[in-house]
Amino acid sequence: MSQASQAVRNRGRVSAPSGAWSGRPPEQQEEQSAALRRRAQNRRARRETLFGYAMVASALVVVVVFTVAPILASFVLALFKWDAISSPEFVGLDNFDAVLSDETVTHSLLVTSGLAVIIVFLQVALGLGLALLVAQRASKIVQHLFRAAFFLPMLASAASISIVMAYVFNDQFGVINYYLDLLHLPEVSWLSSTGGATATIVLVAVWQQLGFTFILFVAALGSVPGDVLEAAQIDGASPARMFWRIKLPLISPTVLFASTVGLINTMQLFDQPYVMTKGGPGESTYTTVLLVYRTAFQNLQFGYASAISVVLFAVLLIITAVQFTVSRKWVFYS
Repeated sequence: MSQASQAVRNRGRVSAPSGAWSGRPPEQQEEQSAALRRRAQNRRARRETLFGYAMVASALVVVVVFTVAPILASFVLALFKWDAISSPEFVGLDNFDAVLSDETVTHSLLVTSGLAVIIVFLQVALGLGLALLVAQRASKIVQHLFRAAFFLPMLASAASISIVMAYVFNDQFGVINYYLDLLHLPEVSWLSSTGGATATIVLVAVWQQLGFTFILFVAALGSVPGDVLEAAQIDGASPARMFWRIKLPLISPTVLFASTVGLINTMQLFDQPYVMTKGGPGESTYTTVLLVYRTAFQNLQFGYASAISVVLFAVLLIITAVQFTVSRKWVFYS
């Protein structure tokens, strides 16, 4: 056999389909290929599933370690008397009996509730008002600029902002009183009077959190159906009537969300009173979380501080439940 004929025969072997040499019909080959593809897809799906579970598990570990475990520890520690030096002493519900009869705890809850109501009302009202102005009057570029400008304060920590604001509103060398003096206006006791300290804390807290509610309401107003607004305009509805009868009911779930989250956050107000006023003057800005901090880390009464935190947790649950119960009458879900 010549080399040329042998090469031709070998080339024919190489180019011939495998099914022809294996003796399998084409239907079986297609079924085998489909089975191989399914197995590859199943392996890929299992890898993706395992990766997803790993990501969720890592997040759950962080939540359990830094949120769930401290909460459970607070509930357990509230049943003990402990100063972090000697061994814990089980006292049962004695800490809670002391908390319910402690006038300082009652005063701090009243102060915190009053600050929370004012701050949340201003955050929701100002955020909604600014969102309406920006959504109606501004272009897309201006809207993005406003979103960035109002959201920037949230990127800084509350402690750092409180330190800066403590210098800005200082009674002796603060920037505000300096310019008031230049304008020959009377200086204000921002941090040394009851009304001034309360107003300053409210102002700083509202300014820092305003961007959150502003962005929420901008997004909510952008989701209002345009055909509904056009129909109202054709019917001759005024802008005020369109807001109260159409826009506000349609964005009422966002109003509920913003008020609920804002109330939970402000009931845990700590940074501004601690840095700016130390709870004073007197106890006019003495919030509950500040009381918990001083009771635990200054007086070394960790069990009693845990009981106060549990009471605050219960108050938050009650307030949130009342909010959702009342919201059934004015929140409309589309």
